[in-house]
Amino acid sequence: MNSYIGKIGLMLVAIIWGTGFVASALALENYSAYQILAIRFTIAFLVLLVLNIKRLKALSAKTIKRGSLLGVFLFLAFAFQTVGLQFTTPSKNAFLTAVNVVIVPFLGYLLLKKKLSVKSIVGSFVTLIGIALLSLTGSVGSFNLGDILTLICAVFFALQIFVTDLFVNEEETWSLMLLQMGSAAILSWITLFVTGDTLPVLEFKSLMPVLYLGLVSTLLAYFIQTASQKYTTSSQAAIILSTEAFFGMISSVIILSERVSINMLVGAVFIFIGILIVELEFKLLVKGRS
Repeated sequence: MNSYIGKIGLMLVAIIWGTGFVASALALENYSAYQILAIRFTIAFLVLLVLNIKRLKALSAKTIKRGSLLGVFLFLAFAFQTVGLQFTTPSKNAFLTAVNVVIVPFLGYLLLKKKLSVKSIVGSFVTLIGIALLSLTGSVGSFNLGDILTLICAVFFALQIFVTDLFVNEEETWSLMLLQMGSAAILSWITLFVTGDTLPVLEFKSLMPVLYLGLVSTLLAYFIQTASQKYTTSSQAAIILSTEAFFGMISSVIILSERVSINMLVGAVFIFIGILIVELEFKLLVKGRS
């Protein structure tokens, strides 16, 4: 029963993150990318701070360093994703972000010398075909700037996932979340001032998409993900969460009336198949034989 609850929770997270791409696109109509990030992470951090203020004394120097490192990766991932969204569509942004699942095994090989499996290599090749179909328009090599930025964001999301996996068993979930959001918020405000951007004007109507990103897509979704992964394997979680790309495309079509070409659909299918190849345990195919 707990396994089903965990899977349902992760599917809810995928839906929330999928609709988050649309919320980001709507937020960009009134705010700059760095204004959105500053508001988003600050909201999440302040709520977590209020909920855990009595626990702050328990934070060690090692925990602060680890949480802050995760916050740097999280900030860079969302920064490249949000800036990239200004130059590409929400559905392409969603599918290219999902490529982070394929990148994780290669990080294990590069950083921890973990052996690369055949399925990782095959899955990555299939995913690259999907990226080409999804992102290359017109003549060969005409790569959209937004697509390149989104692929960079996928690398940082992969780093965030990879490093979280190294720390999560030694640290409390609340401390890692609090420090991640806090350091990401600080970096967002610093970047805002360094780039000469103006302070965001907080009007309720224009603020709604950003509030959704901060409270629902960031705070609530990360909490549900953490709780749900206690009852599922990492492979199951990765497969379910990768469906955020599908929900991102569907919500873009329904809410933003985005037109999706056959080329994009075929590319999206290839990316999704590549993710499944990397994450599925092929032992399931022979289940029942003895």
